[in-house]
Amino acid sequence: MAAIDDHPGEHAAQDPIKLIAVRDSPLSLDEVFKAVGDDAAGGTALFVGTVRNHDGGADVDSLGYSSHPGAEAEMRRIAEKVVAEYPVRALAAVHRVGDLGVGDLAVVVAVSCPHRGEAFEACRKLIDDLKHEVPIWKHQTFSDGTDEWVGAC
Repeated sequence: MAAIDDHPGEHAAQDPIKLIAVRDSPLSLDEVFKAVGDDAAGGTALFVGTVRNHDGGADVDSLGYSSHPGAEAEMRRIAEKVVAEYPVRALAAVHRVGDLGVGDLAVVVAVSCPHRGEAFEACRKLIDDLKHEVPIWKHQTFSDGTDEWVGAC
């Protein structure tokens, strides 16, 4: 029987970054999930960020996302860091820009790895770093007519 390290499926794939995009059209869970499909992956973690109806004690009516022209390149840089740190078989991340309503998908990320623990950790690292480092800004409109800009995702 081969040792676990002898099986190529236990390691990162050759080119695991399958999908990186900033889009002004609705996001698809199916597209992201299919992008990270890999026969050597025993675990796939998917995170979906949606527009919620409140923030900081205020009712949110809608919001708009805008991004810097370099946002996709920054997403790819972060994805490359995650791939270097975890045995990622496949990774995908898409973020929406434009006007969104409550319940709309704002961001979808997914990572597949040989084991579930690695997939969970890599997916969490991916979304946390995207949120803190990618130049995407949120403009929230509240029910009372006020609004605010929030930096990053």
